[in-house]
Amino acid sequence: MADYSDALLRSLLSRVKVIAMPGASLKPERPSNRMMRFLQSRGYRVIPVNPGQAGKTLLGERIYARLADIPDKIDMVDVFRNQAALAITTDEGIAAGAKAIWMQLGLIDQAAAARAEAAGLTVIMNRCPAIEIPRLFGSADPHAQRRASAMKFR
Repeated sequence: MADYSDALLRSLLSRVKVIAMPGASLKPERPSNRMMRFLQSRGYRVIPVNPGQAGKTLLGERIYARLADIPDKIDMVDVFRNQAALAITTDEGIAAGAKAIWMQLGLIDQAAAARAEAAGLTVIMNRCPAIEIPRLFGSADPHAQRRASAMKFR
């Protein structure tokens, strides 16, 4: 497993607001569906990406066929696709202007990671946000401190 500091993970997960999820599934029993629900419960907006389901709605969000089709700014791409799709998904994330690529447990692509890092993106491989968020933040909302700081200046 790559050695990512807690400070890096905490910083990334605190900054991210909008996550695109290639490989999102309409099936509630699928890991991507459970992950989307988890991330939404922690205050993230998660935009599902699945070409076979484009135009439908998943957990209150419109499903897009490709990252390039998403009209909103993407902070992070949380990849729920197989190993063979990592390179193209990473390249699409770079082209879409994402700030980070997160590859789920078991997914590692050093060449794709190097391209993303060269383009200025943060890359996390072989990690799971559903493990890292509770470990780093406990039951707290990763965005609570940022929201509290913003409220002070209103």
